[in-house]
Amino acid sequence: MGDLATHPKLLIVDDDPYSIHLLANIFNGDYEIVFATDGKKALELALQDKPDLILLDVVMPEMSGYDVCKELKGNPITFKIPIIFVTAHSDTAEEIRGLEIGAADYITKPFCPAIVKIRVKNQIALKQLQENLTKLAITDGLTGISNRRCFDQHLLSQWNHALRAKKPLAVAMLDVDWFKKYNDYYGHLMGDECLKQIANILINSCNRNIDFVARYGGEEFAMILPETQTPLVLMTKLFHSLESLAIPHGMSEFGQVTLSVGVSMRIPTYNENPSALVLEADEALYTAKHQGRNQAVLYQASYWVDFNAVKTAS
Repeated sequence: MGDLATHPKLLIVDDDPYSIHLLANIFNGDYEIVFATDGKKALELALQDKPDLILLDVVMPEMSGYDVCKELKGNPITFKIPIIFVTAHSDTAEEIRGLEIGAADYITKPFCPAIVKIRVKNQIALKQLQENLTKLAITDGLTGISNRRCFDQHLLSQWNHALRAKKPLAVAMLDVDWFKKYNDYYGHLMGDECLKQIANILINSCNRNIDFVARYGGEEFAMILPETQTPLVLMTKLFHSLESLAIPHGMSEFGQVTLSVGVSMRIPTYNENPSALVLEADEALYTAKHQGRNQAVLYQASYWVDFNAVKTAS
């Protein structure tokens, strides 16, 4: 996607090269311009370049602008891209038709360059605002990582992907040991700082872009680890990083901040749902606490596996 703070990306679609030239000149220097002269190419570029806005001609051979718009709005990858129709038709019925199928605005030819520029600017500003609001809704305000809502959405998406691909999916639930005592002893400001440091450790412990970290609530975090059969590797790195940071915890028997971790892993099947992974990881987390904390436990099928190699020295 184009960088909205510097040069947003516009896709101009028109079968008339002269019209493309006119529109491109309006935005020259302020926007990154890509163009297509037919509907098929427009769809390819929309998927490939993910423009911030599309200026779309209505009347084109083989595939009309309306058809292109319907395709874009029906695709989960492109449906949020705002579309402004640019056409010689000034019929109100045509304008209504365009807006009904998802267009954000409708400009008739011949157009005033200043008005076109303002309308495009307004639509991109609106898009940026919507993206910021969406980001706020799925971001934890304290740590800056994803929140519980985003975790639930991402887990469902990854579950469905693993189901189709028949690949393993793992979930880890992580809880800060004796965090209430930490807050009582050091104060809530230090407690907040502690959670921020742990969030950073979790993020930095992930080696792959597909690994996902969220604050699940309070002092509890969660991780989604797609396509892995060795969560022990990541847990080992995580425990070593936390041990090296050595956040003091005077109310812990370990003398520093530690984590208890429960992990569940499986290849999804159609008679299950993703909540099973969370429930099993929670059970494993309970066992990790019951066995002395500062350790990770893996729940797999009908048996428990204790990550003894992950348990840090007390």
